[in-house]
Amino acid sequence: MFTLDRENKKPRRDLRMAVVETLIDVMNTNPNVVALEADLGDASGFNKIKAAHPERFINVGIAEANMVGVAAGLSLIDYVPFIHSFGPFASRRVFDQLFLSGGYADTTINVYGSDPGFNAGPNGGTHTTFEDVALIKMIPNSIICDAADDVQMEWIVRELAKLKGVHYIRGNRKAVRNVYAQGSTFNLGKGNVVKEGSDVLLITAGQILSDALDAAELLQEQGISVEVIDMFTIKPFDTDLVLEKVKNKKVIVTFENHSIYGGIGSTVAEILAENTVNVPLYRMGVDERFGQVGSQEYLQKEFNLTASDVIDTIKRALSL
Repeated sequence: MFTLDRENKKPRRDLRMAVVETLIDVMNTNPNVVALEADLGDASGFNKIKAAHPERFINVGIAEANMVGVAAGLSLIDYVPFIHSFGPFASRRVFDQLFLSGGYADTTINVYGSDPGFNAGPNGGTHTTFEDVALIKMIPNSIICDAADDVQMEWIVRELAKLKGVHYIRGNRKAVRNVYAQGSTFNLGKGNVVKEGSDVLLITAGQILSDALDAAELLQEQGISVEVIDMFTIKPFDTDLVLEKVKNKKVIVTFENHSIYGGIGSTVAEILAENTVNVPLYRMGVDERFGQVGSQEYLQKEFNLTASDVIDTIKRALSL
């Protein structure tokens, strides 16, 4: 059961600290949980795990593919590995290892891919991933989550620590705006209706959920009723919820810090087509572009992923 945080304009703690502090707590009671890092211990905060549990922390160096192989080997002897690198290095660079040593070998590897999409900021195009969800979706039985805030991130880490398989967690390293109140819980594979509405169905995930809610509230003042779904589990996707909530809607909009190909937008398009749902769909995301250098704020505007962009898209869609 979740509740929304009334002080949603304020961040609580870095998402990386939500991961680190949760893992330390889980490791305190589960001796099989281990953490691996690819020489980003300061950037990720994983060096705090090293200090708390030095016997269960491994820094493999700048060797992400090897890190996946080590994690797979540890899984074979009943350890539960959590690994971290920046999003492109935790997905694109190591995809073959995750597919074969993870999925095909039926091992357990929990991946924290940090700073997805425009969150790469000044690290630029080489550190940007708009395709990580699309890649990990192709691994059979994988689970993909995109955390909206630190409360949801903590819950995701705790939940995935209990499960077997390849799991991919997207999330900024730094603090983002609050969405959920402390103590909120969720269900894997189930979307959260965070705002009811009658005109438009807006489906999103991750930190831009805050922007979606901002847009929905501003549109409400203008007489446009927007229902917002937090589809934090991108795989498995809550098809039933989409089919239930699309009824009597005029427009569907998907909004993601990812390519429009292979992510939330593509999944919703497939659901609508396979179930012959005749409601217009507008996919907001990155279209045929690479990452670039800039602040997160600048890049969010550059890739048209702000609340203002959502408002413009919905108004344009309703006017057609």
